[in-house]
Amino acid sequence: MDTSVIGGCEDSEFSPKSLDFFGQVRQGRYLVLVSELTYYELRKAPEAVRRHLDGLPEDCVAEIPIDAEVDALAQAYIDAGALSASRRADATHVAAAAVARADLILSWNFQHIVNLDRIHKFKGVNIQNGYPAVEIHSPMELSHDDQE
Repeated sequence: MDTSVIGGCEDSEFSPKSLDFFGQVRQGRYLVLVSELTYYELRKAPEAVRRHLDGLPEDCVAEIPIDAEVDALAQAYIDAGALSASRRADATHVAAAAVARADLILSWNFQHIVNLDRIHKFKGVNIQNGYPAVEIHSPMELSHDDQE
C-alpha cells in the first residue's frame, strides 16, 4: 500500500474503507508491504495518521527496501511516460511493489496510480522488464461483505 491508504484513515471520505482494510490486516487477511519511501513520507504526517501503521501487528507488515532495482524500474515508468519525473515518488511506490512481487498495490491516488491509462503503462513496463503485472486498486474495491 502507499501512504494515501494510511492517510485515508483520517479522511472523512476515505476512512471507512481504509479503516476496514486495516481491520482485515489485523485479522490476517493481508500482509502489508510498505516501502522505505512510505515510512519517509509518514515522518511528515500527523501522529494520528502514523499511529494507524504503527498499530498493526509486526507480523502483518513487511518493509520493502528502495534499492537500485526499484530506482531503475521507477525510471523505466518515467521513460515510458507512465508518470512525469515530478511524480518520481509515485513511480517508486509502484516499482517497489513490482520488485517485491506484490499481488496488489492499494492506493487512493486516483490521478497518478489508480488510473486505468497509467495502470496499463505500469503493467507494460513491468512485463517488458520481467516483473509481474501487479494489480492496482483502491480500498473501495476490496469487499469482504458476505451479504453481497
